[in-house]
Amino acid sequence: MAFEVEHDWQASLATPRPRVGERAKTNLLLLLCTLWICLGLVGHHPWKPDEAQSISAVKHILDGGGWTVPVIAGEPNLTHPPLYYLTAAGSAALFSPWLEMHDAARLVTGLWMALTLLMVGMTGREMWGVGEGRQTAFIFLGSIGLVYSAHLLTPEVAGLAGYAMTFHGLALARRRPWRAAPLIGSGFGIAFLGTGLLPVTILLLTALLLLLFPNWRRTSYLASLGTGLVIALAWFAAWLIPLWQQAPELLHAWLHTGNHALDNDNLMYFVKTLTWFAWPALPLAAWSLWHFRRHLWQRPQFQLCVMLLLVMLLMLGLGAKSRDILAMPLLLPLAVMGAAAVEELRRGAASALDWFGIMLFGTLAFLVWLGWFAMMTGFPPKLAERMHELSQAYVPQFGWLAFLAALALTLTWLFVVLKAKRSNRAAVTDWAVGITMAWGLLMTLWLPWLDAAKGYHLMFADMAKHLPAEYSCVATRGVGSHQRALLHYYLDIRSRPYAAMQRQECDLYLLQDERRPKFDRPGPEWQLLWQGHRPSDRHERFHLYRHAPA
Repeated sequence: MAFEVEHDWQASLATPRPRVGERAKTNLLLLLCTLWICLGLVGHHPWKPDEAQSISAVKHILDGGGWTVPVIAGEPNLTHPPLYYLTAAGSAALFSPWLEMHDAARLVTGLWMALTLLMVGMTGREMWGVGEGRQTAFIFLGSIGLVYSAHLLTPEVAGLAGYAMTFHGLALARRRPWRAAPLIGSGFGIAFLGTGLLPVTILLLTALLLLLFPNWRRTSYLASLGTGLVIALAWFAAWLIPLWQQAPELLHAWLHTGNHALDNDNLMYFVKTLTWFAWPALPLAAWSLWHFRRHLWQRPQFQLCVMLLLVMLLMLGLGAKSRDILAMPLLLPLAVMGAAAVEELRRGAASALDWFGIMLFGTLAFLVWLGWFAMMTGFPPKLAERMHELSQAYVPQFGWLAFLAALALTLTWLFVVLKAKRSNRAAVTDWAVGITMAWGLLMTLWLPWLDAAKGYHLMFADMAKHLPAEYSCVATRGVGSHQRALLHYYLDIRSRPYAAMQRQECDLYLLQDERRPKFDRPGPEWQLLWQGHRPSDRHERFHLYRHAPA
C-alpha cells in the first residue's frame, strides 16, 4: 500500500537549525529530568486524598487478593482500572525489602513520569524540529501545577502517560504511520487501564475531529489510526474479559454508572485552574497562537494541539470532578505549542518571563531556607512558633544528607541563573531548573515537617495501642473513604460503614467528627477506648468505642 506521507511538519515556521552542543544540552536535560522525577518519590507516608486509596489497593494485591477488581479498604472500587495499582504492587514487591511499602510502590510513579517526559520531548521534536523536543520537555516539567501531582502514588500519572503516548502517536501518524500505530494503540490502552473511559473518549474524539481538516484526511493517517484502535482493543480486552468472567455485575454497573456521565459543570474550574497551574506553558502557548495566527488552521501541528486542548477542556469540564490533578493532561498541548513560541518571543517578553521565574523561585528558596533555619534554631521565634503550630508532631532533627543535597541544589541554580547567557531559550531552561530547585528544597529540608503534618501514621499508631486483642469487626460512622483506606493500610482493618449495615454487628465503633460533634455516642453500653486526631488537625476528631453490655 502506498501512503501519502508528508515531511513538511516544520515547513514555513522558521524553526531554527540544530545548534552546536546539542549532545551536552541533551545530557543536561536528562540530568534535570532525573532530578525532577526522583526528588520526593520516597521519604513520606501516604497523603490524602490522592495516595490513601492507592496504597490500600496495592496492599490488597500484595496480600494475595485478585487484581481484576481493585479492592480499597475491603470494598470493590472501579473508580480506576487496575493498571497503576498492578505496577505499583510490582514495584512494592521488588523494592519493599529496602523501602517501606508506600515508598517502594511510589517508585513506579517515577517510571510513568519518565515515559511521559520522553513522549513529550519526542512530540516536540517531531513537530518543531531537532532541539525543540528539549524545549518542550523543559516547558512541561517547569509547569507549576505538575510538580506536586506528578510525584504522588495515584493512577492519574499512568493516565497522563497514556495521553502523552497517544499524542505523540498522532503527531507521528502522517509521517511514520506504522511506527505511530502501536503508540496510538498502546496510549489508548494505558489511558483506559489507568484512569477509565474519559481519556479514551477525549483521545478518540480528537482523532476523529482531525479528519475535518484536509491535512489529516490521508491514507497514512487513517491506516495508522485504524491499526492503533485494533491494538487498543487488545489492551481493553486484557482487563474487560477477566472482569466480565469474574464479576459481570460490577462490569455492568461500572459501564452504566455516573462515573462516566457528562453531567458536571466544571469547565470554568479548569479554565481558572490553568491560569496558575500551567505557567509558563500557558503564556508561551498563547503567544504561539498569536504569532502563527495567519496560518493557524492550515498547519497540522496547531490543528492537532488546538483540537486536543479544546476537546480536553470540554470533556473534562463535563466529565471530571473539580480536582487540580485532573488538569495535568491539559499541559501536553500547551507545552508543545509553547515550544514553537520560544524563539519567536520578543526579547523583552523573554527577559520578563526569565526574571519572573528567577524572582519567583529565588523567593521560594529563601522562604524554604528561612523556615528550615527557624525550625532548627528557633530563630526568628515567631516563625519557629508558627512552623511548630502547623506541624506539632514534628521534632526538628538536623540531617547532613538533606542539608548537603539542598545546598547543592541551591548553588547549582545560582550558577545557572548567574552564568547563563540571557536568551529566549535560557528563560525556559531557568524555569525548569528553578522549579526543580524549589521542589528539591521542599523535599529535602521540609519533607519530615510536611509528613508529620499530612500523614496519619502517628495517629493510627497511637490508636493501635488501644485496640483489644480480639474483636469481630470495626464499624465506622463519618469516617471518610481516604481515612478508611489508611486504616486498612496501617492496621489491616477492613472497616464497615455504619450506614451500609442493617444493624450494629461489630463490637468496635470508630466515629469521625468535627470539633462540633454531629454524631452521638452509640449508646450507654459502648465504652470509649480511645480518642485522638492528627496533632495539627483542627477539624478531624476520632473516637473508638467498644461494645461492653452491662
